[in-house]
Amino acid sequence: MAGEGTVRVLIVDDQAPFRNAARTVVGLTPGFEVVGEASSGEEAVDLAGQLNPDLVLMDINLPGINGVEAVRRILAARAETVAFLLSTYAVGDLPLDARSCGAVAYVNKEDFGPSILRELWDAGGDPTWQQQN
Repeated sequence: MAGEGTVRVLIVDDQAPFRNAARTVVGLTPGFEVVGEASSGEEAVDLAGQLNPDLVLMDINLPGINGVEAVRRILAARAETVAFLLSTYAVGDLPLDARSCGAVAYVNKEDFGPSILRELWDAGGDPTWQQQN
């Protein structure tokens, strides 16, 4: 069981190398721990229901339901979960519904690291995320 104050993280990506990289980032960030990993949107929704993570790191392009829809379903079932979208898209190229799914931030995979994870978590997400065009 996680210690008090530990952020429980579910990593969702269909690419094992990125799941490994994200696991390393989470492991290097004090106060965070990986509680599960999923490789599809459906698996993410199921695992989120079982594990009750505090944070979901969600890829956008997934087999089956995409990450945007998976976030929508996860947050509908457990509103206190926080979701960050991660992908290789430029912000201007994100799917139109990415901003309205309930995720509080978007991070390009190339920029994802312990300092970004900590900063976004401590700030409650990216305050400019919903206002960006």
